[in-house]
Amino acid sequence: MKKHNFSAGPAILPQPVFEQAAEAVRDFNGMGLSLLEISHRSPQFTAVLDEAQVLVRDLLGLSDAYEVLFLQGGASSQFFMTAMNLLDEKGKGGYVDTGSWSAKAIKEAQAFGPVEVVASSKASNYNAIPKGYPIPDGLTYLHITTNNTIFGTQYKALPETATRLVADMSSDIFSKPVDTERFDLIYAGAQKNMGPAGVTLVIVRKDALGKVGRHIPTMLDYRTHIKKGSSFNTPPVFPIYVSMLTLRWVKANGGLKAMQARNEAKAKLMYEAIDSNPLFDGTVAAAEDRSVMNATFNLIEGREDLFAPFLELCEEAGCSGVKGHRSVGGFRASLYNAMDLESVQVLADVMHAFTEKYA
Repeated sequence: MKKHNFSAGPAILPQPVFEQAAEAVRDFNGMGLSLLEISHRSPQFTAVLDEAQVLVRDLLGLSDAYEVLFLQGGASSQFFMTAMNLLDEKGKGGYVDTGSWSAKAIKEAQAFGPVEVVASSKASNYNAIPKGYPIPDGLTYLHITTNNTIFGTQYKALPETATRLVADMSSDIFSKPVDTERFDLIYAGAQKNMGPAGVTLVIVRKDALGKVGRHIPTMLDYRTHIKKGSSFNTPPVFPIYVSMLTLRWVKANGGLKAMQARNEAKAKLMYEAIDSNPLFDGTVAAAEDRSVMNATFNLIEGREDLFAPFLELCEEAGCSGVKGHRSVGGFRASLYNAMDLESVQVLADVMHAFTEKYA
């Protein structure tokens, strides 16, 4: 039986990518060696790293003002690296608090300079993206988290400000076009739309660096990795290769505009299945801020006893990873690039059959 992987991450990847990556583990490009054992400084892997960088630039339309880095440590390391490299006591970092990940970024940034939370939706359990808030003058940057996997909210438009932006795009990068010129820095853990866990993409504007007075440890200075082409130390070879394959797949399938249309069609089907079903409550996230990547929903009040039976029905149909995040409960269907519309239809059919049985 086919599995339909709705996990929030590590997440679904395209089937051709799995097949090519598996072959590379056995024998990389006919070398008689596994990708896992070749030198990261070999011309064969250098070509992989170069192509991955070119694909990022091509897909996002990056200008030469930006550098593309492939680092380790996950997006969680970027919570402090961004502030360490960009913020000092002479400036102030502005942050919009829209969920667990932005809250962690705020906590880490406070160690490196003044931080102002310019807006927050914490009081409403992060069920919406704040709007209409004043943005102070003089901010070094404004940090946002573009998609919130746990609560199922997503920015539909960037904040109206002249302040340059820093963004955690871990869960929606490469899912739609981005106005990259608005940003000083973008970071994203790979394990949603780009590749497996183990590599983090960082896109940084070169002229934003070198302006803080503090000593930055060599390994945590973006300029170190720029100078060494993401190979200051041994890079995560396999995750970078799989990311390169995935970006190839995105480009071959029409690029970011095609991904956006594909993803919006899946989200439309998913939210229609939620909203038309009398047993499910889709108000976990405000309607205008619903994520195209992560649809969150719950059972209606009084029918919590049906939680386990619904998950059992999902598993019987091959729908995996539908259980919501432990901090909010309920259900979550992640609809990343590699998810097919047909798989979303399977889950919608499960929801209908569930209601036929229990309503």
